[in-house]
Amino acid sequence: MVAKTRGPTMESSSSRSNISSTKTERKIVEKNRRNQMKTLYSNLNSLLPNRNFKEAQTLPDQIDEAINYIKRLEEKLEKSREKRESLKRSRNRTHACTFDPAPPIAKSKSPQLKIQEMGSALEIVLTCGLDNQFVFYEIIKILHEEGVEVVSANFQALGDSIFHIVHAQVILIFDPLC
Repeated sequence: MVAKTRGPTMESSSSRSNISSTKTERKIVEKNRRNQMKTLYSNLNSLLPNRNFKEAQTLPDQIDEAINYIKRLEEKLEKSREKRESLKRSRNRTHACTFDPAPPIAKSKSPQLKIQEMGSALEIVLTCGLDNQFVFYEIIKILHEEGVEVVSANFQALGDSIFHIVHAQVILIFDPLC
């Protein structure tokens, strides 16, 4: 009978050590899991804007703040997408309205010419439609024929109008016979 008591006693001590090592493993696994979650929460918290580090927040408050921040970002993203689509539609309508391969004559703008003389300097402002580009070339040709030096020429296209600005210098030639 004594032999029988020794057998189970040995089994129970080895069984206790197995249970003890299993508990230790579970504790280690749980500790590692908690550390990993702590790191993840810290990373999440660091991504939030305008954090006031003087106030310590509870973990549920931090998570709520992250959720609210994500919702605000989603709303902002949706508004940006809507604005982009609106601008695309607007741009397409503008192109559809302004692009006309053969614009009717009623639509063309008659050129407007404004000349300012300041001593020997000239400033010429030409406003014309897209279909009256030749007027600008004619003005440059006339200036060249009259011996006027073009100092600079710029243009700006706005809608269906083009604004040309020419700065020129009159070259005075003395002819003693005149």
